[in-house]
Amino acid sequence: MPTQVDIQLEKKLKPIAWILTVVVLGLVISMEPLGSFVRGKIDVDFSWLPPFYSTLNALVACSLIYALVQIKNKNIVGHKRGIFTAIALSITFLLCYVLYHMTTEHTKFGGEGTIRIVYLFILNTHIILAGLIFPFILFTFIRAYTNQFEKHKIMARWVFPLWLYVAVTGPIIYLMLRPYYGQ
Repeated sequence: MPTQVDIQLEKKLKPIAWILTVVVLGLVISMEPLGSFVRGKIDVDFSWLPPFYSTLNALVACSLIYALVQIKNKNIVGHKRGIFTAIALSITFLLCYVLYHMTTEHTKFGGEGTIRIVYLFILNTHIILAGLIFPFILFTFIRAYTNQFEKHKIMARWVFPLWLYVAVTGPIIYLMLRPYYGQ
């Protein structure tokens, strides 16, 4: 990690962050069309992935809370560990999520009435925020990595709760969908 503010490194990392954003969003958006191509051609059962990647999302939430507690206690090393863990778990989650949704038919929520409205609210806010927050997670990380800690703190104050919301609502969505898997 650089020891002083490194604007040149930031200038190199920002385009990489935008490229990653486009690639990830493109991959997620293309899951359905690619999935209809792939489904039925792969003879592997990935039905075990939803509880696995939902657990990963819960662990992301735990890692984020750990990172927050560490930085509040001025433990920078612990904070970094928590953030690096959250990022690694998020990457693993994303790969598992895409694999599952490209190889397996969608599970439809079967609840009705108020619970359906609650489910759709949680699902829609989760999806929208997950897509919107991704580049900002990268930029917040870049600010810390290039020792722009004041800018990092300003971004982290609003990026953190949104990332945490996405990480917490993922397992909630899974639990709400769980009774309908395999139907």
